[in-house]
Amino acid sequence: MTPATHWIVGPGALGRLIAFRLAGHVPVRLVGRRPLPGRQTLVTPEGDTRVQALAMARADALPPEIPAVVHLTTKAHGAEAAHAALAARLPDGVPLVLWQNGFACQPRLSERHRGPVLCATTTEGAHVQADDRVTHAGHGHTYLGTLDGTHADLATALARTLTAAGLPAEAVDDIRVRLWRKLAVNAAINPLVARFAIRNGQLRDRPFRPLVERLIAEVAVILAAEGVTPPGGGGQEGWRQLVWQVVEATASNRASMLQDVLAGRLTEHEAILAPLLAAAERHGLAAPCLADHLTAMRLRAAALAEPPAAC
Repeated sequence: MTPATHWIVGPGALGRLIAFRLAGHVPVRLVGRRPLPGRQTLVTPEGDTRVQALAMARADALPPEIPAVVHLTTKAHGAEAAHAALAARLPDGVPLVLWQNGFACQPRLSERHRGPVLCATTTEGAHVQADDRVTHAGHGHTYLGTLDGTHADLATALARTLTAAGLPAEAVDDIRVRLWRKLAVNAAINPLVARFAIRNGQLRDRPFRPLVERLIAEVAVILAAEGVTPPGGGGQEGWRQLVWQVVEATASNRASMLQDVLAGRLTEHEAILAPLLAAAERHGLAAPCLADHLTAMRLRAAALAEPPAAC
């Protein structure tokens, strides 16, 4: 019997990377709002080029099949609308995997979806070069789990499939903590590089380094109140070590939020900054630096939404 297909909804860089890697192990179908070329090229971190035919479908013209798993790989701000468009087509029980940054849509979709919902956090790096070409910029690691710690067997099976496909993955029972940790790092890096149009490594130098330190201090206090610790513990110093390790390891990278700014797209500022500020408000904590960045990114988003002025 042919195994059921994995649907990958959102054929951006991460979606196409997952499709490429899974394609030799399970049937896959990329689902998007517009058609893309069926033959796709992947550039590996080692510089090799691979060409693969991938099944495609438009979100408004889905085939009459029941997927084995739905991987939702849209940006965070598009995840709930993408899920709503699919929900009527999915019978109860189909697993959903959320690959979004931040910690905004995950709790809501875990409540709304009529089946198991796994959350994924990954350090795999990828970016789009063209409609038919994506670069796997750097190898990483993926963690999978449900927010309530259930469905461990499902998470383990999917982690095994991803690992066999060349995307090392691990099932965990503390995915909530891991999502907060990635959010903390993103909050200390992404708004600054996006606002000032710099690569990650430039954060090590003045005038940016003190700005990173202020963000780390605010994030550390908020997450301490939420009961979230950095890997290995250590309070604020632990967060400092984690953030600067990531900056060092990604020094030449353009963060995803900067890529969105340069391309004139909406960023994931709401998914990354708003949850931290909501937590700060719950605990009666001030976070002026985080608030300033969120305000700036919201003003940019409002400007993008405005129609062009009449001549």
